[in-house]
Amino acid sequence: MARSISFLLLGFCLVILDSVLSQAPSDPVQDFCRRFSHQTALINRQLYIDGGFVNANPLSQNPRAVANPNLLVQDLDVLENGMPKPFANLSKNATVPSVSGGILWEDDVNQVFYLYGGEYPLVPNNFELWAYDIPLNQWNVTAQSATSSEVQRVAWGAGTTVGGRAEGYYYGGYLNNSTTPGWNASPLATSTLVRYDMIANSWTNNTGPDSVGRAEGVMVTIPASRQGLLVYFGGVAFPYRNSTEVASSMSTIFLYDIAEGKWYQQNATGQVPENRRKFCAGATWAQDQSSYNIYLYGGAGFAENATGFDDVYILTLPSFTWIKWYPTEPGPGSPHNSLSCNVVDNAQMLIIGGTFPATDACDAPDVVGTHNLDLGKNNPDQAKWNLFNPNLTTYNVPSEIISVVGGSPVGGATVTAPTQGWDHRDLPVYFQQQATHAVRTPTRALPTTGSTPNQSSRSNRGAIIGGAVGGAVAFLLLAGLAIFLCIRRRGRREPANNSPTTVEPSQPSPLPPSAHLPSYIEHKPFPSAPPTTMHPALARPPASPDLSYTSTPPPMIRAPAPGPAPNQDQYQDPHSPPLHSASSQATQVASPIHNPLYQHPAHIPASQQQPYFPPPPARDRVPDEQEQSSTTGPSYEMPTMTSPRPRKKTWGD
Repeated sequence: MARSISFLLLGFCLVILDSVLSQAPSDPVQDFCRRFSHQTALINRQLYIDGGFVNANPLSQNPRAVANPNLLVQDLDVLENGMPKPFANLSKNATVPSVSGGILWEDDVNQVFYLYGGEYPLVPNNFELWAYDIPLNQWNVTAQSATSSEVQRVAWGAGTTVGGRAEGYYYGGYLNNSTTPGWNASPLATSTLVRYDMIANSWTNNTGPDSVGRAEGVMVTIPASRQGLLVYFGGVAFPYRNSTEVASSMSTIFLYDIAEGKWYQQNATGQVPENRRKFCAGATWAQDQSSYNIYLYGGAGFAENATGFDDVYILTLPSFTWIKWYPTEPGPGSPHNSLSCNVVDNAQMLIIGGTFPATDACDAPDVVGTHNLDLGKNNPDQAKWNLFNPNLTTYNVPSEIISVVGGSPVGGATVTAPTQGWDHRDLPVYFQQQATHAVRTPTRALPTTGSTPNQSSRSNRGAIIGGAVGGAVAFLLLAGLAIFLCIRRRGRREPANNSPTTVEPSQPSPLPPSAHLPSYIEHKPFPSAPPTTMHPALARPPASPDLSYTSTPPPMIRAPAPGPAPNQDQYQDPHSPPLHSASSQATQVASPIHNPLYQHPAHIPASQQQPYFPPPPARDRVPDEQEQSSTTGPSYEMPTMTSPRPRKKTWGD
């Protein structure tokens, strides 16, 4: 018993010492250096960034990444240094987990996103689904349904949202001691497809294409077939009962037909990318949907290329052909992984963050690690990497794709089948169809334009500041006590491992009685997050992520397989000062928002404020399965935030 208490005290001391040595940015925007393993959601021209790990600037004083406690938003219609302007004042109570390797499922009709999966920095809680209500600027826990027991939290799988059906999907991913309370075994890669119905608040746990566990790949949705197709590729597989990981071939493409609930496999040819994991991708398509084009960026490598990749490939369907799009000349580049991709209006793809094993530079601090691909090179210079254009809403098929599948910038592809033939007779039928969904309407009260702005922001701001000051004082007192106890213990024994670990920003405050979190069953510090390195933005216009470096890339020390998580990849940290590049001379667009608290021009009247968790039973489509109804879950008193701009209609509406 005494030994257990001793180890708990030692672990707590290490956690406190690490929090003192490496801090999250005090200002998430001004003090930003690096970000990775986060989750993003794009709703109504607002890009939300949640969780993951961050380093504060300067890197020399903050070599260890810590858990990101903030929810940020980038306004796509307000530019700063040529990229969407970030704001960091949205609500995120300490009870809301800051995970890595999860997903945000978007419901852009009801203006909410759901946080599923991911790894806790310390000890995980029992499974629950958190959601962020955008108009109310409020986090809530969804009510448990009869089907919730069928689902577990996993991390580093592949997820996507089908907006027209109000459904979130997640395939594969790891179960480990950072996702599941009481997990004492080796990490386990799963082989199931999880589906969450946002209207019914119900879950299904479907089978995958086979019994092989997979993780660290990507999955996107394309509007082919009657209800859409899910496309999965890349990452790692565990074909030998999870004992040995194997790189998934990038030529093997898995497809899931939503309407029929069936999996298929198709072989892809062309300039097949090297095998990789922890990359990101986004899908777009020709205006006539004669070709669907999936843009892949970056990723971590395997033994043959441990540093990773700084490249762009395009998988064009239905020809199932890989095209190398960038770079066109050989060079070291700036390999990075654990980043996010979000396609905007089918025309551009915003790439956020990543961990860089080959350089010590901060990642574009003047644009908080944001980079942009012009998917159709629809700019005067026909540049692939370009500053973000908020008025670009049309995708033109680039010449590199046209040279392979034929047609023109607006479509008309003539190569509409794989050169080696179809691997299943159903697939050509699906690609001859275009997905259609019933028009969804909000099932809750939403803001209307022209309303009087909410006047409670000043008092809310005071409450936020007061809470932050009180929390800081309590934290410093606790840290001082822990350091004092550590020093006394060190006089008697040196700890076996004094490597710092990542920590949550503060102790969680209690939830309402109906939603208390379970007690921790152990207090086991999680391994340190890997020191990451990033590159300056716009160092070589137009906004290319390339960075030439002269230092020798540090060797990578990988934790034993199976199931490496981002926190388990330990890179040697050279601890050199961060590099700083000159900011580009991109034209700045003055922000119309002068108040440091981010507010939209409209709000919801108090009489109509209704947390959307779980949603009301009304719906405008016929459910596929029996759906469960439940009551509204707990909510918090948070500052009211007004509505984003009207959304654009997409294929999923």
